[in-house]
Amino acid sequence: MQEGTVKFFNKTKRFGFITTGKEDIFVHISGLKDNIRQNDEVIFEIENGNNGLNAVNVRLVNNHH
Repeated sequence: MQEGTVKFFNKTKRFGFITTGKEDIFVHISGLKDNIRQNDEVIFEIENGNNGLNAVNVRLVNNHH
């Protein structure tokens, strides 16, 4: 599992990015286990997608929703 921070997430467009501090990873709404918002701390796995790396099984570190 990787740890990161939600850099950006647009519910309307259904995607965003998680930053690990080294790189930004694309995240699609289909890869979420919890609802996420900008600046949330998350854990996730990485898969190779059509356009590069995708974050999947994204969960909040501290579920405060």
